[in-house]
Amino acid sequence: MQAVALLMLVPVASQAGSCLAPVRPFVPSDSQAARDYADIIRRDFEVYIADIQDYFRCLEQERARAFEEAREVSQDYGRFLELVGD
Repeated sequence: MQAVALLMLVPVASQAGSCLAPVRPFVPSDSQAARDYADIIRRDFEVYIADIQDYFRCLEQERARAFEEAREVSQDYGRFLELVGD
């Protein structure tokens, strides 16, 4: 019975997303290097801004998924308590 319960959890675990925060853009402290690589640095910031927005969306989706899962588990627990007479 325990093996069946564990097998039922595997798909759920694989569905849980993994939201990874993007790496902060690097800005050199040397003003000449900043000017020399301005286009690359600017692009890094633009990519970061797009990626952080995706990250926030991912976190929101994961929060919603976890909230729904917690609601379902709470209902399952209530049914379990009814079955065992608690």
